[in-house]
Amino acid sequence: MEIREAVAADLPLLPPIEVASGEAFREIGMPWIADDEPMPLAVLERSRVWVALDPHPVAWVAVEVVDGNAHVEQISVHPDHARKRIGAALLDRVRRWAADEGLTAVTLTTFRDVPWNAPYYRRLGFEEITEPTPGLRAVVAAEAARGLDPATRVCLRRPVAPPTATEAEPAM
Repeated sequence: MEIREAVAADLPLLPPIEVASGEAFREIGMPWIADDEPMPLAVLERSRVWVALDPHPVAWVAVEVVDGNAHVEQISVHPDHARKRIGAALLDRVRRWAADEGLTAVTLTTFRDVPWNAPYYRRLGFEEITEPTPGLRAVVAAEAARGLDPATRVCLRRPVAPPTATEAEPAM
């Protein structure tokens, strides 16, 4: 599966993937998350976005720089392509980009107790941030303003290391 930086023609294809991936929240009693509006195209246009193709986008990740880190704004994998390590491959691509850019880490905010959220990211090497940076505190505050309970959220961080000469794109 190819992972590449998104082009303008990809962007309108991404919100339906986010909507489809959000349906899993309905199944665990969080319908308000499933019903949440997808990331607006204007935000996607100003973010760094990578897509996984099969042959069209089936997953994507949007990133912005927050306090010297690559912050994952959103990652979505269409349920028809779940459990194939596509999300992990997208996060690895973000980590390599962050290392190339001289950024310190990859950060994200997520639900503390949803199995495919914080527990999943921990398995990928993310660790809880006990003292969020000012930028991450602002992200959490913006989430709270949208109705997300900060007590259910967690900030996570995975350090980046400079890429080695032998590091290659992951095979999928």
